[in-house]
Amino acid sequence: MKPTSKQKFTKTFVDNLPFPESGQRLVWDLELTGFGLRVTSSKKTYIAQARIGGASGSSRRISLGEHGTVTLQEARKRARGELSAMLTGVDPVKEKKRVEAQSKTLRDIVLAYLEDRRDLKSSTRGDIKKHLDKSFSDWADRPATRITRDDCVKRFQALSDRSPAQANQAFRILRALFNYARGKYQHDGETVIQENPVGVLSDLKIWNTIQPRTGRIPDDKIGLAWNYLQTLRSVPDRTVISRTLADAVSFLMATGCRWSEMAELTWEQVDLEDRSWHLPDPKNRIPITFPLSDVAVGILKDRWQETGFVFPARSGSGHVTAAGGIMGDISSKIKIKVTPHDLRRTFRSIAGICKIEFWKTKLLMGHKLSGDVTLMHYTETADLRYLRPEIDRIGDWIVRQGATAAAENVVPFPVEAAQ
Repeated sequence: MKPTSKQKFTKTFVDNLPFPESGQRLVWDLELTGFGLRVTSSKKTYIAQARIGGASGSSRRISLGEHGTVTLQEARKRARGELSAMLTGVDPVKEKKRVEAQSKTLRDIVLAYLEDRRDLKSSTRGDIKKHLDKSFSDWADRPATRITRDDCVKRFQALSDRSPAQANQAFRILRALFNYARGKYQHDGETVIQENPVGVLSDLKIWNTIQPRTGRIPDDKIGLAWNYLQTLRSVPDRTVISRTLADAVSFLMATGCRWSEMAELTWEQVDLEDRSWHLPDPKNRIPITFPLSDVAVGILKDRWQETGFVFPARSGSGHVTAAGGIMGDISSKIKIKVTPHDLRRTFRSIAGICKIEFWKTKLLMGHKLSGDVTLMHYTETADLRYLRPEIDRIGDWIVRQGATAAAENVVPFPVEAAQ
C-alpha cells in the first residue's frame, strides 16, 4: 500500500490494515472527506483534517482516538463534528487550549503558581497549601472559572466568623492565584478568566480590619521572664526539650529575630569567633549578617555543635516548631499572655529604653528602611556588625533586669530567728 491512499473504511479493513516496518502511512476514507487513519509500526490512530474556514484557511489535523480504544463508528461520528467545526472557522488546536484553560482547577493553578514562583519562601508556600487544603478544600478540584463573586463573599464571611485575620490571608492568597491565572491562561490573546472574583471584597469594602498587635512583656516583668528562662537553661542535658526551648526563647529575646529565623538557624550560619550570624534568605529577601551580643554568644556556646540546626527538635530530625508550653509558663509567671512574636515587640521596647535610634533598631530586627532617602541609599543594610555596641546594650540591659528581679525576690532572714 502507498504511504498515502484512499479506501472505503470498514471494521474488517481497519483490523487487517498492516503495520509498516518504519515511518507512518496515511489512509483516507472514500466516504467522508478529511477522515483518515495514521498507521505507524505499533498503532492505528483515527484522524480528521481540514482547512479552517474553507479552502483558503490553514490546514489542521487532529487525532480522534486509537483504533481499539474507539470504534470506527465512534471515530466517524467525531470526525463529522470536528470537520464541520473546522469548515465553519473553529480551530481545534486553539479550541482545545481554550477548553483546557477553562477547565483548570484551583489545585492546577496552585501547582503551576508554586512551580513558576520558585523563589517563594517556605512559609509562604506553606500558607498557600494550607488554605488550599482547608479554607478552599471543596473548591480545590473545581474549575476556577466556576468560582463566583457570590461564592467568595459567602466563604469570606464564613471564614471571618472563625478568624478575621486568617480570612484576610486566605483571600489575599486566592486573589494572587487568580491574578496569576488570568495572565497565564489565555485564548487568542484574551484571558480565559474574565475577572478576579475576589475583587468583590474590595467592591463591597468588607475586608476585615485587623487591629495591630501590641502584646509584649512589660518592662518591669522582663527580668522575671529572663530569670525563669535561665532556670530552665540550667538543666544539664541540652537535649532536653525544655532546655532547648529555653535557649530558643532566650535567643529570641536577645536578638529580636522572628521565630522562623531562629528555628531554621543552622550552625553553618553562625560565627562565634566573629560574634555574628547570617540569614541568607530573610523576609525582605536581602541576605543579612547580624551581630551577636555577649549574651547571645553565651547561649550559643552552650549549645555548640559542628552541623545541623542550632535548636533541633526533640526527635533530632528537623528544628523546633512550637513553644506553646514554655510561652504558657512564662505567661503564668508574669501574669500576662505572651507569644513568641510578642518577644519582637519586647525587643523593640528594650531598644527604646536603651535609647537606640529607631532606624538601627529596625535593621537589627530585619526590617527594611523606608521614608528617608539618606538612610535608604547610603546606609549599610546587609552587614550589620557595626551595630554590635547597640546589640550589646540590649543584652546587658536584659541581664541587669534579671539581676534586679532576683534581688527583689530574696527574702531576708529574720533577725529574731537567727538569735
